[in-house]
Amino acid sequence: MAIHSTAVIHPKAQIGAECEIGPYCVIGENVKLGAGCWLHSHVVLDGLTTLGRNNRFYPHACIGLQTQDLKWKAGNKCYLEIGDGNTFRESVTVHTATGDGLKTIIGSQCNFLAYSHVAHDCTIGDHVIFSNCGTIAGHVTVEDYAVVGGLAAVHQFCRIGRMAIIGGCSKVVQDIPPFMMADGNPAVCRAVNKVGMERHGVSAEIREHIRQAFKALIKTDLTVRSAIAKVKADLPHSPEMDHLVAFVEKSERGISR
Repeated sequence: MAIHSTAVIHPKAQIGAECEIGPYCVIGENVKLGAGCWLHSHVVLDGLTTLGRNNRFYPHACIGLQTQDLKWKAGNKCYLEIGDGNTFRESVTVHTATGDGLKTIIGSQCNFLAYSHVAHDCTIGDHVIFSNCGTIAGHVTVEDYAVVGGLAAVHQFCRIGRMAIIGGCSKVVQDIPPFMMADGNPAVCRAVNKVGMERHGVSAEIREHIRQAFKALIKTDLTVRSAIAKVKADLPHSPEMDHLVAFVEKSERGISR
């Protein structure tokens, strides 16, 4: 373990084996830092925060601070849980939850580029990428392998589906279904994420089925309910198709069309 002499670490903080903590880092009382984590310099880890192994933090990342939500009340125990192998670049901010006993959750192998922000009570899956200044408000869900473009902003309670991509500078006010590419202000689904599906092993046959589902859901005048009925009737089952259908059926804010 290598800890710089200028780092300020609370005696009760739990620091895993083989961590490297650079100059002027600050680690709070209730932080649990997994083995093999690396903090460059001027990093702040605070709050009721648990981090897994091999996470990397660049200068001025602030992780686990109190939510900015005005509903927060003194005395609440609000948590942040982070998995393994994530990267938090310069000035990334991630906040704890708002309600007593609730959690903000980040999975593993995610990459948060400079100045990106994860607000209170969000749930982030695995292998997610936030480009520079990508920002999500409270209670947002981002599923595995999704990409939030630079300077994009996501409204509270929206969901970003698996392998979805949000274009840079987009304003997202409704759910982005899995496997879709969305862009604009407000963002609408423009196409399927063909390249992303290829990279993550989705077969050509299923990619074609997803494309047909996209046409039914987005490129027709059908209601969402009628479009889902058409997809169920016309297209074969697969894990990907079932996930897409279930995601749309559970949407409370509606999908971006």
